[in-house]
Amino acid sequence: MSTPTRSDSSAWRTFTFVNFAVAALMMAGGIWFLDASFAVKGFYAMAALMLVSSTVSLSKTLRDEAEAERDRERRREEADARLPGGMAHPS
Repeated sequence: MSTPTRSDSSAWRTFTFVNFAVAALMMAGGIWFLDASFAVKGFYAMAALMLVSSTVSLSKTLRDEAEAERDRERRREEADARLPGGMAHPS
């Protein structure tokens, strides 16, 4: 099995981490200074945490799906290469 290679640069990774940190701090500050009851602030805080959690889960699911499809295609191509006379598996 081959070792996966990174296609993003360290500058891009730094940007994404800083971008996330700034967004999280802005959201926390907005909730903290919101002129509302503690219950309303708690609701918004929980909603923000759930949004981050579901975004991470969704991106992981989509990435896993794409990797699985790439692996299926690679295995199909390897199997086709082993067939005699250039025959191919029916898809």
